[in-house]
Order: sequence, then C-alpha cells, then structure tokens
Amino acid sequence: MKLYSVALSKLLLLSVSCLLIGCGGGGAAPAQSAASETSSFGTSSSPTTNTPDPNPDPDPDPDPDPDPSGTEDPQQGDEGSIEGLFRNTFANNFKVGGAVYADQLVGDHPDRAIVESQFNSLGSEYEMKADFIAPEEGVYNFERVDALVQYAEDNNMEIRFHALLWHESTPDYFLEGTPEEIKTRLESYITTVVTRYKGRIKSWDVVNEVVTVDSNASDPYRQSNWQAAVGSNDYIEWAFNAAHAADPDAILFINDYETEFPQKRAQYMQIIQELLDKGVPLGGVGHQFHLNVDIDPQEVLAAIDATDALFEDLVVHVTELDLSVYNDPGTCWHTQENCDADYGPELPDSINNKQARIIKTLFDGFVARPSVEMVHFWGVSDEQSWLNRSPVERSNFPLLFDRNYEPKTWFHAITDPDYVIPPE
Repeated sequence: MKLYSVALSKLLLLSVSCLLIGCGGGGAAPAQSAASETSSFGTSSSPTTNTPDPNPDPDPDPDPDPDPSGTEDPQQGDEGSIEGLFRNTFANNFKVGGAVYADQLVGDHPDRAIVESQFNSLGSEYEMKADFIAPEEGVYNFERVDALVQYAEDNNMEIRFHALLWHESTPDYFLEGTPEEIKTRLESYITTVVTRYKGRIKSWDVVNEVVTVDSNASDPYRQSNWQAAVGSNDYIEWAFNAAHAADPDAILFINDYETEFPQKRAQYMQIIQELLDKGVPLGGVGHQFHLNVDIDPQEVLAAIDATDALFEDLVVHVTELDLSVYNDPGTCWHTQENCDADYGPELPDSINNKQARIIKTLFDGFVARPSVEMVHFWGVSDEQSWLNRSPVERSNFPLLFDRNYEPKTWFHAITDPDYVIPPE
C-alpha cells in the first residue's frame, strides 16, 4: 500500500471535524468565505494582479479512493524511508510546511498523513483572516484558529499567523467612522487576537499585500480600502505597533507577492525601509512566491538578497510557495480569456521535471541564505490546491505531493542529494 493512499469516508470526516471545530448552528460562527490571496503569473516586466476565485472550497475533498498505481518513483526505494525526510533534510536550515484548513487535519484525511509525516510548521489559508474571525464588530469566532494552534502544539510544530490585516478580508465595519475611530477599532481587534495567542504563535503576518499593483507608480503603497478610509498609510504603523504592544516577543512580518519581479521588489523594499526608518517594529519579511514554470529561479532568490541587502537583520519567510504549470496572460486572470490549455489529469514528464529543476535550485538557494527561517507551500497536495479553480477550472500540479498524495520528483530532488532529475 502506498504511504499516503488512505481510503477516506466523507461521513466519518464530517463527524470528526464537527467534534473538533464545531459545525452548524449556534454561536457566532461566520460564513465560510474563503478567498485566498494570490499572484498573477505573467512574466512581463509590468505584472498585474490577478482576480482570484472569491470562494474556493474551504473543506478540501480528497479522492476517497486514490489510485495507487503508476506513481512510484523508480529512484525512491523503500517507501518507509521517507518518513520525516522533508523536515529532517532542512532541520538545520529552516522550518518547512504549508498552509491548510482545519478540516484537513482531522480523521483519515490524506493531507493529514503528509503533514504529520513531513512538516514541522503550519500556516492557514484563510481561517485566520479578519472576516473569518470577526465578521461582526465585537463578535469573535476562534474555533478554527484554536484548533490549528492546538494541533500544531500537539504535533510539535511551529505555526505562523496569516494575516491580521489584508484589504480583501476586511469586514466593512472596520473602515467606518473617522480615522481615529478606525485606528481604535483596528487596535482593539489586533490586541484581542494577538493576546489570545501570545507565546503560542511566534510569527505574525501583520499586514499583507500593501504594495501597489502598478509597477510603474511613484507611490509604492497600494490604493486600498484601508488607504481610502484612513486617508493615509498610517494604518500599517498602527497595526504593527498594536501587535508589538500585545506580544513584544513576537516576530512581526510584512508579506507580499510578485517580489520576484524587479519593479515590485524595489517598491516592497522601499516600503520596508520607510517603516524601519520610522521605528516600526517590523522583524520579518514574507515573500509569497506564487510562481510558474517559466520563472527564472535566480529572480526569486534575488528577492531574498534584496531583503538581506537592507542590512536590518530581518527574518525571511517563504510564505505561499507554489509552482503553476501554466503561464497565463493577465486577461486570463481578469476576464478568464486566453488562458493556457488544460493539461488534463496527466502532466507530461517534461513539465514535471522542469518544475523539479526549479524547486531544486530554489531550495539550494534557500539553504545558502541564513536569513531564511521558514519555507511554506500554499497547500499540501495537488488535489487541494486553489490553482485547480483559479483563474479557471483545470488540472494544475503546483505542490510537492500529487493527487495520489505521493511525493513527486521534486520531493526526491530536494531531499536526496544523489537523486538525478531526468534530462529534458
């Protein structure tokens, strides 16, 4: 039997999930909105922001009977030998893991087996965002976050919080009233959340995606609903200061996407430097790295080098790594037109091996850069990835484990120094 080919009863999963995190009526559980921030995958010098699926499935539903045939890598050897291999390979360099939903970590969910076998850190795709935790003013739902944090502690994993402030997950009431009223409301929310997990969560994405979507803009800050309501970018400082006051020992991050592009990277570094010059307690920089198979891995690593070149001793986290097999134009993301053709359920070996070479180069680069302290994939297995639904519905293959929950060529390329990636 394959290591991760686990039969799953949907009824059992639902029952166990309800016991752990609660299902159905009562309390103040928010609607399950689950939009996940993402990047565009164009390779032009002026990248544009995509339009992600507003409601990706918050409860990934695995194949109840994964096909165990045809996925064994000929160089893999004894399947039991990979237990703990991913986390152990990089144990002296950085934590490794991925973003999940709480429902993936209960019962016999196949992703749970992967997480417990291979990860030593966790993140959340959506259940830590403001419109999930506090959809109404003064009403909090911590069930999912509590479950994730407790699971991480029970399994000796570190967990990072994503994210306290993101313009796309901000409930409307946050932005009502005068700037002073908005500040007070934001500070109250952040104080409540950070205090609840003080000493339990070390790393926090305080603000997410505050860089402009216009790579040619002179003002590096995003023209967001927060900027419009406050009338300035002061909300960023308010958020960091409130989080630091609630837990002075926490590492506080800014996080953004498309930092592999030089223009966006320069704007990101400008904002970071301005915040540091103002004395904002920023201790870490997150690079999302939603990539595609046409990316130059050296441009990705250049984003980390640019952070290091600020000479501010900033911690670097790779927060949302995935590697799409499609390189769609901006029209695909905005209007779902001119998208690359669907590969279907079987990816050509040549593309899989191309992905493996990119990932191998990236992980070698991460290891060579001591500022990198955590590397997270945006998901666990291909079956669950948001890229199967965005920008259009089609098969994508962006993660370390395949639809049968088996390690892919990439896995062996980064964990076995003797593994040879097949040539093109």
